[in-house]
Amino acid sequence: MQQSMHSAMDAMLFIILATIIFIIALKLLVSNSSTKSKRSMKLPPGPRTLPIIGKFLLLRKSLFEIEPLLRELSDKYGPILSLRLTSTPSIFISDRTLAHEALVLNGAAFADRPTALAPSRLVSSNQHNISSASYGPLWRLLRRNLVTEILHPSRVKLFSSTRRRVLRALFHNLASEAAAAGSVVVTESFQHALFSLAVFMCFGEAVDEKTIREMESVQRRILISFSHFAIFGFLPRISKLLFRNRWNELVAIRRRQEELFIPWIRARRERNQASSVQAYVDSLLDLQLPEEEKENRASRNLTEDEIVSLCSEFLSGGSDTTSTTLEWIMANLVKHQGIQRKVLDEMRQVVGSEAEEVKEEDLQRMPYLKAVVLEGLRRHPPGHFVLPHCVTEEVKLNGYIIPKGASINFMLAEMARDEKVWDKPMEFKPERFMEGGEGEGVDITGSREIKMMPFGAGRRICPGFGLAMLHLEYFVANLVREFEWKAVEGDEVDVDSEKSEFTVVMKNPLRARILARREACMGNGVVDE
Repeated sequence: MQQSMHSAMDAMLFIILATIIFIIALKLLVSNSSTKSKRSMKLPPGPRTLPIIGKFLLLRKSLFEIEPLLRELSDKYGPILSLRLTSTPSIFISDRTLAHEALVLNGAAFADRPTALAPSRLVSSNQHNISSASYGPLWRLLRRNLVTEILHPSRVKLFSSTRRRVLRALFHNLASEAAAAGSVVVTESFQHALFSLAVFMCFGEAVDEKTIREMESVQRRILISFSHFAIFGFLPRISKLLFRNRWNELVAIRRRQEELFIPWIRARRERNQASSVQAYVDSLLDLQLPEEEKENRASRNLTEDEIVSLCSEFLSGGSDTTSTTLEWIMANLVKHQGIQRKVLDEMRQVVGSEAEEVKEEDLQRMPYLKAVVLEGLRRHPPGHFVLPHCVTEEVKLNGYIIPKGASINFMLAEMARDEKVWDKPMEFKPERFMEGGEGEGVDITGSREIKMMPFGAGRRICPGFGLAMLHLEYFVANLVREFEWKAVEGDEVDVDSEKSEFTVVMKNPLRARILARREACMGNGVVDE
């Protein structure tokens, strides 16, 4: 009863907001019709849409949901197209050569971010994090700090024992579930393992399991439910009034996040500096931000609210995309037993059949394992679009005008499945990255050329791509070393159906049988068959 009342109220508010938008749209159409010029004709081609109503309707869908429409439009209008959703168009690029020209050859011009919508401003402290900050001194400082203080190889190596401990906990969780249920649904275990590892790198190893679970819960609430708050991206003053309860829900989630994070931030501030390995939050505590001329502020330290936003970004970026890709890869190893055997054979040649662990230094001698990971990222990129870019000044691309402030979206999944580059692109074939394959020596940073860009490319490329590759190779190798992965009888592994959460995940999560490969695993509750 109460739920139906809420639905009716939402419907009524929707009608009110739509009416307001319709009135504003009519006024804009009248005022804009007399100002159209030759310049607008130089925009990338695309269908005509009403400036505001179009955006209002599409705001209720994610880019993933309209991806089939964008494919159709690309077939009709070409590899660069514009949707006139507002007075400033949204540009979509599906061609790898154009992406390279924009992101690499003209990287500075395309390195900015659009102004964040109201929900994003709330959870990013008004764009004071790396992924959403404008291209400028603040972004450079935050990114340089992350790369040098936590993602530098020497720093990453300091967390080797932490990775080993998280891996053992993952083994135990999987084995316990297999012993109890006869099979494992891996999603939650993978997510928790990678999230725990990110928490230890962010706040130090003292964080207890209960707190990790609570942090994980609030992070997922923010990520998965974000589309629920998309309505506030349009006419925020009006939508906040009309959907006040929904806005208060988002504020409450953010407040809970601060309640969980701030005590650990303060604990790191008060700790003995020589007592443990430096965590990410340590590097943020003494960071001096550049002067903010627009707000007439001198240089200053980060506020606790801004540190919460940066830690939240680190936890999501360092765990969710990696755990999603890990599940896709393991699903393909279950479906393609021959590929799994090749990974195992290579591993045994490198470390031997009785090795307790595939160590990080062993990974460099396992090219087929790397090929499997690369194929996982190509065939199942965790995001089908990079975060939107924008230009600070009008620029030209492929003979078209990209107006100042336009949102530019790169369709990376389309590039990774381009039949002109990849042979049978929808098939999972790691051999394409071995000697003689079309992906041999592929540069995933896109510096030379773009064949695939799972981490983006150019100046805004994900700074954690090296850490992600390490974690994927390390966990895939050791999961195959520890267990034989098989399909559950009568339950086909579905590697074709997708759905969008924060990342593009398996619509039907992986459920598998795992069998211990060594006698030592028997104690973990996994019985070899």
